[in-house]
Amino acid sequence: MSQLILRSPFNRFFAGRDPFQVVDTLKGEVLREINGRRTLRFEVEGASYYIKIHHGVGWFEIIKNILCLRLPVLGARNEWNAVEHLTELGIDTMRVVAFGEKGLNPARLTSFIITEALTPTVSLEDYCRGWAENPPAPALKHALIRRVAEMARTMHCAWINHRDFYLCHFLLHTDPPPTPENFRLSLIDLHRMQIHNAPPAPRWRRKDLSQIYFSAVEAGFSHHDLLRFARVYFDAPLKTTMQQEAYLFAWLKGEVARLQERYRRKFASGDQ
Repeated sequence: MSQLILRSPFNRFFAGRDPFQVVDTLKGEVLREINGRRTLRFEVEGASYYIKIHHGVGWFEIIKNILCLRLPVLGARNEWNAVEHLTELGIDTMRVVAFGEKGLNPARLTSFIITEALTPTVSLEDYCRGWAENPPAPALKHALIRRVAEMARTMHCAWINHRDFYLCHFLLHTDPPPTPENFRLSLIDLHRMQIHNAPPAPRWRRKDLSQIYFSAVEAGFSHHDLLRFARVYFDAPLKTTMQQEAYLFAWLKGEVARLQERYRRKFASGDQ
């Protein structure tokens, strides 16, 4: 069984060739290579693209995920579906220009996904770096917090969770320069995203929120900033939210402290 979707310029680039063979010979900047997945940036017809090539995760990885009550990510289809769903929800994300999948054995599926490079952009992690010492204009900061909270709320209300919901996976478009009234944020790195057919277990929402909370604290966002996020995310008066979500806030505080300690140990050991 196979599926192939090619949009311009890749309908021309792969013409007369086997795309599944060609992608393995692509030259470019290798960004990651781990567990049967290779990610690189390359150019075609003067434009930049990213490709993720999957060569199967193996039965061990599949069984391990099932035993941990997680659906295993078998290939590029997960990211393809995630892009489609976010686009339908009005959440800016990547644009897929090619997708391919072949094979019947779920442990040995071969697949790839190619997306346009989002340029010029900067991750929110980098954009916000140093804000604790040099705060930005409040209006822009508040607008960014509001947009991230709206994206999180829209996604979670649609029974979708990201699983890597850190500031580094929000790309701020910089042309034109962002203003409080006019800016664009795109959510990326969707290969682990989960799309549920029914309300998922609360732990998945908590995981996303703990990750965005952790990265916001590390970037220098204040307690008032986090409350501003909560007011938009829960779409309710803050007093009501603090009462109804008391357990969640207590859990998030403990989880963020745990993440901070883990990353400090990782940094101290030099394992970066």
